[in-house]
Amino acid sequence: MAFAPEAVAKRSVTIAGHETSISLEPLFWEALKVAAAERDLPVNALIAQIDLTRFDATGAARTGLASAIRQWLMVEGPIARARD
Repeated sequence: MAFAPEAVAKRSVTIAGHETSISLEPLFWEALKVAAAERDLPVNALIAQIDLTRFDATGAARTGLASAIRQWLMVEGPIARARD
C-alpha cells in the first residue's frame, strides 16, 4: 500500500471556556481520540492538558497548539508506544 498524505481537518474545541479551531491531519485526530479514551477523558479535556504544557515560566507559548498536540502524541501518546 502506498503512502498518501491527507489534508488537515479543522475541528472546533473548547479550552478553558474558549472555543478555538485546531487543524490536524486525520491520523493525529484518531490518535488523539485513542489517547483520550485510554485516559477516560473527553478529547477537549486532553487537549486542554496538552495546551498547558506549551507555555514557559513567563507565560509565553513555546509553540502552537497543533504542533504541541503532534509532539505530545509522538512522545506520550499511542504513536510513541507504537514506535517502541
